[in-house]
Amino acid sequence: MKRSFPLLVAGLALLVAAHPAAAVEAAPAVQASQATQAAAARETGPLVLTLEQTLALAADQNHDVLKAREYRTLVEGRYIEEKSAALPRFTLSGSASLSGDNSQKGLGPPARTDNYALKLGVVQPLFTWGQIGAAVRLADIGRSTAGDRMAGARGTAQRDAALAFFDVLLTREYEALAKQNLEQRARHLEESRRRMAAGTATDFDVLGASVAEQNARPEVIRTRNRVSDARERLAFVLGIQGREVDVVGSLTSAAPTAAPAYAAALAAAIANRPELAELRKNRAMAEELVRISRAGDKPRLDLGADAGYRAIDMDGKTGDGTAWSAGLQLTWPVFDGGRTKGAVQRTESDARSIGLEEQRFLDALALETRTGVDAVREAAAIVEALGGTVVEAERLLAMAEKGFELGVKVRLDVDDAQLNLVQARAGLARGRRDLAAAQVNLKWITGELSPAPQKTGKP
Repeated sequence: MKRSFPLLVAGLALLVAAHPAAAVEAAPAVQASQATQAAAARETGPLVLTLEQTLALAADQNHDVLKAREYRTLVEGRYIEEKSAALPRFTLSGSASLSGDNSQKGLGPPARTDNYALKLGVVQPLFTWGQIGAAVRLADIGRSTAGDRMAGARGTAQRDAALAFFDVLLTREYEALAKQNLEQRARHLEESRRRMAAGTATDFDVLGASVAEQNARPEVIRTRNRVSDARERLAFVLGIQGREVDVVGSLTSAAPTAAPAYAAALAAAIANRPELAELRKNRAMAEELVRISRAGDKPRLDLGADAGYRAIDMDGKTGDGTAWSAGLQLTWPVFDGGRTKGAVQRTESDARSIGLEEQRFLDALALETRTGVDAVREAAAIVEALGGTVVEAERLLAMAEKGFELGVKVRLDVDDAQLNLVQARAGLARGRRDLAAAQVNLKWITGELSPAPQKTGKP
């Protein structure tokens, strides 16, 4: 008996010591993450990106993408948790009890009884009315939704990053136009002063040119701030902190192309959008929850067994040896106060709600596709229309300036021509940005930016 007690203590110590080791495994991952953040913090200077690099960064480190990555970890853990319900559950336990009773001394029963036991138990579900199977299928479908959510997050991040990228280019165009306008006004002022010195212009002409030059300066300041704001927004979309972001590229790369037919675009959207695939899997998960709820008041059968070592001491008389037991346990909740009925009603309502949400998404997707196709066509038509306008506005300004030098045009003619040119160039830049944005948005609508992953579970 004295030898059995140290064995019992050693077994319990091993059981307790098994848990702290799991916390130590996370330390290398935390240290690696901290090292990566420290290395990124040491980077200096603006990060200059092309459109391709911008899309790649957005798909990798956007905040929503990182959140979707954590969701993948969550559903993997949930799958392991639900799958464990179908596996046997082993339990290592030990006990030591000491008791004494002198009230029956001399009558036969021992006055002192000590019991020591160390045993390994197992419980295996045999029949659960489909609860375990439904739970495992539910977790498996939930695990497959992680890929859909990741694809959706990456597609949305790439779309937002592309739009932010184009906004930086557009504000740069506006800034360049504002600077050109200011330089043009400064040349007009200098020309007016030169002509006044030659006696061919008056103070009125010089004063008007000076006012126009001063009025052009605030727009340079505004556009410079808009460029800074657009760069900050791009850094936010990319999830970059503590470092400036800049872009390289041109809006002229967005060439007008034929928009796809509405029917083909809608078919591609229905086939590729990961959000729709996730909704359909959520509906399948809700149906599995209905099956689990319906089994709440049904019988279940479990197998239980244990085996181990036991020692006993009765007034100095000892005995020890192996001990085991095995049996079946049938559980049938014949009355649960309506809990199962309420759970079935709730889960069936959830399943129907998800079905309605799926139909609403399809209707919204049809409208979104129509709007996206029309936006591409509209932007392409605007770019084509404004392309020739800029050339004509440039010729008009050149003719007005030459006429002003020759004295056949007044300063108002030059100002009107300059304003027309600025408006034409700004409109063309805006049209090219809208075309590029519409093309990217249509790719997102049709799922080209983030096609749904290959289906591995129940649709």
